[in-house]
Amino acid sequence: MFTINPFAVLSETIPSIFLQSFVIVMIGLIVVGTVMDMIHKKNVKYFFNNAKKAKKSATRELGTGERVSVIAKTVVYDIGTTSELGAGKRRVAHLLGMYGTVLFWVASVVMIFFYTSTSLTTPSLWPILWHVGAIMTVLGGAWFWFFLRVDVYSEAQPWYRIIQADLFVLALIATSLFGLIWSYLQSLNLDGRWDDKVFLVFYIVSNLVLFGGVYWSKFAHMFYKPGAAIQKNLAEADGSRDNLPPEADAPEQFGMGIKREAPKHY
Repeated sequence: MFTINPFAVLSETIPSIFLQSFVIVMIGLIVVGTVMDMIHKKNVKYFFNNAKKAKKSATRELGTGERVSVIAKTVVYDIGTTSELGAGKRRVAHLLGMYGTVLFWVASVVMIFFYTSTSLTTPSLWPILWHVGAIMTVLGGAWFWFFLRVDVYSEAQPWYRIIQADLFVLALIATSLFGLIWSYLQSLNLDGRWDDKVFLVFYIVSNLVLFGGVYWSKFAHMFYKPGAAIQKNLAEADGSRDNLPPEADAPEQFGMGIKREAPKHY
């Protein structure tokens, strides 16, 4: 199972051009949904105006090299390791989900566009990355859903309470889980099977929900958060601090009450 390209097997009954077209349509849905989200929420306009306003209160001007260094450090450390979450289970769950999704999507694109021809053999690396990425996404997403969601952990809501903002994480878990089950059933290669086709349909539908629901879910936040993190660190470096006052040069004093329990009320 782990070394079999499920899309190559599928291309024996469905032409690879249809698989490739499906991927292109999903990318198109991401673009359309994100643009609609930007128009509706005016996020880009806000960040642009905020950066323009903060530049007036900057205490120093950053050179090109310094600006590149700040951006690179933000991408590698803040974004690449989700450092704003601090050390702990929440960060581990996000890293599992984030890197698992990246592996899952990249391997999907590579196998669909380059290794669905019957004359080509898929290097075992790509199916392994696809399956490992799917497993990481399911583990990270399920960990977050059942144990770390704010309204469950801190607000005593039931885990099965679903709101619109949950569309992204649930669809992400579903695509990875249904993809794994479909791949496993397909790898059995038994005559007269029908259950693999059922989970293939589930896999397709969950992808449509995931990428088609960008406007209604938190999918677009994946593009906003890196931009916000870069802007924040640039503002720290040039002294503008997003028009916020500097940190007080005094010891932190919270009293003994802060030691009674771990912070969990978000």
